[in-house]
Amino acid sequence: MTDRIADIWGTRTPHEKDTPWPVRVDSHLDPSVTEQDVDRWVQSACVLCSNGCGCDIAVKDGRMVGVRGRAADTVNHGRLGPKGLYGSWQWSRTDRLTRPLVRDAGGNLVETDWDTAMDRIVERSRRLPATDAGALSHGFYTSGQLFLEEYYTLGVIGKAGLGTPHMDGNTRLCTATAAAAMKESFGSDGQPGSYSDIEATDAVFLYGHNMAETQTVLWMRVLDRVHGPNPPRIVAVDPRHTPVAEAARATGGVHLAPLPGTNQALMNALVREVIHQGWLDEEYVDAHTLGFDDLRSTVEPYTPEHAAGICRVPADGIRRAAEIFGTSERVLSTVLQGFYQSHQATAASCAVNNLHLLRGMLGRPGCGILQMNGQPTAQNNRECGADGDLPAFRNWDNPDHVRELAELWNVDPLTIPHWSPPTHALQIWRYCEQGSIGLLWISGTNPAVSMPDLPRIRRILQQDSLFTVVQDGFLTETARYADVVLPAALWGEKQGTFTNVNRTVHLSDQAIEPPGEARSDLDIWLDYARRMDFRDRDGAPLIKWSDPEGAFEAWKECTRGRIVDYTGLSYDKLRGGTGIPWPVNEAAPEGTDRLYSDARFATHPDVCETYGHDLLTGGALSEQEYRALRPDGRAFLKAAAYVPPPEGPGEEYPFVLSTGRTVYHFHTRTKTGRSRPLRRAAPGVWVELSAAARLAVGEGDVVRVESRRGAMQGPVRIGRGRDGVVFVPFHYGYWDQPGTDGAAPGDAPGAANELTLTEWDPVSKQPMFKTAAVKVTRIADATGPSPAPTTAASAPADPEGVPPTVGGPEADVREQPYAAEPPQPARQPETSGEQPGSGGTTTSATGPKD
Repeated sequence: MTDRIADIWGTRTPHEKDTPWPVRVDSHLDPSVTEQDVDRWVQSACVLCSNGCGCDIAVKDGRMVGVRGRAADTVNHGRLGPKGLYGSWQWSRTDRLTRPLVRDAGGNLVETDWDTAMDRIVERSRRLPATDAGALSHGFYTSGQLFLEEYYTLGVIGKAGLGTPHMDGNTRLCTATAAAAMKESFGSDGQPGSYSDIEATDAVFLYGHNMAETQTVLWMRVLDRVHGPNPPRIVAVDPRHTPVAEAARATGGVHLAPLPGTNQALMNALVREVIHQGWLDEEYVDAHTLGFDDLRSTVEPYTPEHAAGICRVPADGIRRAAEIFGTSERVLSTVLQGFYQSHQATAASCAVNNLHLLRGMLGRPGCGILQMNGQPTAQNNRECGADGDLPAFRNWDNPDHVRELAELWNVDPLTIPHWSPPTHALQIWRYCEQGSIGLLWISGTNPAVSMPDLPRIRRILQQDSLFTVVQDGFLTETARYADVVLPAALWGEKQGTFTNVNRTVHLSDQAIEPPGEARSDLDIWLDYARRMDFRDRDGAPLIKWSDPEGAFEAWKECTRGRIVDYTGLSYDKLRGGTGIPWPVNEAAPEGTDRLYSDARFATHPDVCETYGHDLLTGGALSEQEYRALRPDGRAFLKAAAYVPPPEGPGEEYPFVLSTGRTVYHFHTRTKTGRSRPLRRAAPGVWVELSAAARLAVGEGDVVRVESRRGAMQGPVRIGRGRDGVVFVPFHYGYWDQPGTDGAAPGDAPGAANELTLTEWDPVSKQPMFKTAAVKVTRIADATGPSPAPTTAASAPADPEGVPPTVGGPEADVREQPYAAEPPQPARQPETSGEQPGSGGTTTSATGPKD
């Protein structure tokens, strides 16, 4: 048995380059249950990070009692991470919502029946369109943790039933830049690379991506290469000293720790160095890209020395990183929140794409890009249109794409909002603040902890002009502000599919019944659609399905011929083996491991998801301007100069705040905070300072951190990050904090987002969680070490006197290395004019077929 709280990544199974990643099956059961006691195992996949690990749920006497990795799944080869092992099912018998709640005349939330709750919603929903705001009176703010079938149903209701453009999700906070960067460079969302590229690569670049904590199983995959023969060199770009940074040093790579907000200067220097040293595939660049001359002139001023002065990193480190990228035969790059939630997010993420395009490193083993997601089903939110985009990566500015949807749904094209870009999350909250949105429906997310500038968010939720519906499994901080609270079924209690970072689709079957009267999100929205009596243009019900499989079949038709083609999938095909990466169709019946193997991108004007933007201003190109570029299947090399962030350190606020995650929690801890092993491992918030910080504070001292918007406090961890940066994990709110009402802070605010600012990237509209300027003041002596874990990036600079983080017997996990032969990734389809990933079987990336 292994304590996977203390040993996060478990037993190594090293292997050499170009050999399969060995299987290791991880399983964890309730201590009161043995494997012989389990009544049945139910197929699913983990939803506690974006990796999407295949697993089976153990069921005993009608309740979930454990979880086991699936050896046959290409994503994880049997492994599970700490959150999957200890947080997947342990919350299921805790303080769940079991009946609807409504606010009574005295302002209190009281239990009621479903008819009463839904009648209140429908009455308000019918009344608001008669106001001046019309359909714009409705806003939907959803999640990255629902199922595909639920997102698609909501997307149809919002776009074709109500006709509102005000739809987005908390995916805007974590994954919007991933989508934006791929749209700008390649013409469409959709990951070019594959997890299997790890087995074949010579170097792994991780840009703002602490993979060791955010995608633990993917890091296991990297570690098994690092510990084998011919390990890849690791390059880490992160202001903190993470396990990824340690691996960089161990493999002869580089750790670059730029000051938050300066990523674009660093990336321009890397691109310049690759160009100046001649590390280019000129034939590929000439044949398959546009924009090289503009890129070259834009990056020319960014010498290693110039960028080093901006980023406060060694110039030789920049040269060394560029050399590794420029001289390695195969390179895999991953990108996450250190870029996405920082200044110039889309520009910096596009610069990663630029490096790969310059070297022709796409579409073949070991040469990939993973613009990572932060949540397990964020990809489906983007695919299905619940984030405001049109479903199946259609272009809202393309009348033909709107017409396709109108014909599919049998509605008037004018019903579908397409007169302007979809409304992003922060603008939705602004409209709520101004009063034009009168009904806000929040599902599966907790913005009263996760949004920036929490004092403002709480004020908006308390406005009398806003009728708020919250759909969740728990009485979260946000739910406490709602007018109606609907109890939702969670993972294991409902059926559906979801898609991970590298496009792999999994089926999650229902393992147990939801508690009390809780319903699936799909059933709730189907009920709403029936009560609202949404109809198509022939008078038939707009929503023509009544269960998850019916919704999936409808979604498949929506994807036909698009890059995100699901038409070759079915529930039966997804059962029993591995998840399958889209596109899946006649040309690729077993799925597609990586996109763009033919170097034909989804940039034709008739195919693309966007006509592109100026990366500095966010200004959109018109269709005519885009067509004049004649992209015709070529990728874009997008350039942008570095500009300083909107808020930086100064005399009054001398530090830069960076918020982030710890390995033991997910989002606002609604699930992981109810798991005893995970809660004990990271029980409370902390403020992480560098040992080099010039402050008279020590380990465990309590400090107050203040920004121009608010303040929080917590005990100090003297860590190993760079000077000038304060790190605070964003997971911690108030639902479990004594001395509060469970919704807002008392005398000791502890949420990181009390400090963050309401600023966003001009293209992706993703908030800048990592650029706030703060000051730090010591307010109390230590009573012991901080609660920060000792196992990863939050490890103390001086471990003396700090007890190690362990799980104990309750955390025992059974590991079975080499339990089966490794599964094989999807076979790459033959390259042709109909190659999936460039437009599907009916339309290629270079345009419609003759």
